[in-house]
Amino acid sequence: MGSIATIHNGVNVEDLNATVAQVKANPALAKFTFRSKAKWINRAHSQSTFDSLYGAGQEHKRAMPMFLEGDEPAALLGTDLAPNAGEAALHALSSCLSVTYAYTAAAMGLDITSLSFDMETDTDLRGFLELDKAIRPGLSQIRVKVNLACSGTPQQIKELHEQVMRTSPLYDTFKNPVDIRMSH
Repeated sequence: MGSIATIHNGVNVEDLNATVAQVKANPALAKFTFRSKAKWINRAHSQSTFDSLYGAGQEHKRAMPMFLEGDEPAALLGTDLAPNAGEAALHALSSCLSVTYAYTAAAMGLDITSLSFDMETDTDLRGFLELDKAIRPGLSQIRVKVNLACSGTPQQIKELHEQVMRTSPLYDTFKNPVDIRMSH
């Protein structure tokens, strides 16, 4: 008779531990390449398509392509059909933080009752419009309020927060410069 899986936060802990063991034994399995094909549609509207990735030592074709749209609000001359890039950046970060909290808590044996994020970011259009060369065109700060309810002692919850900040790929990406190579 098979054993009953240990599930925390919807995560099968045995599968998680097996994945960690496989990567320890074969570090090449840890290498992933994510891809998108993006196209401009009109005005400020664009669409990205995600249909394949490389990881765990092989190519993976998605059963169906996935899409994300981008646009700008009317205040930024867009048609408001989708979140703008700054909002999409907040989504990417919160999505990554959600996964990192769920998996890390599961590995620690903690059950999350609720997890949400209140996020804000700032930019100054004078940088984008090149009206002031001293102002960067990018985001200047991202503020994240983590709303977490989970089992565990205050010390375990503190350790969970610290580990998430150490290991979240997009938290790291936003905190540290990333090499970008553009060709045309």
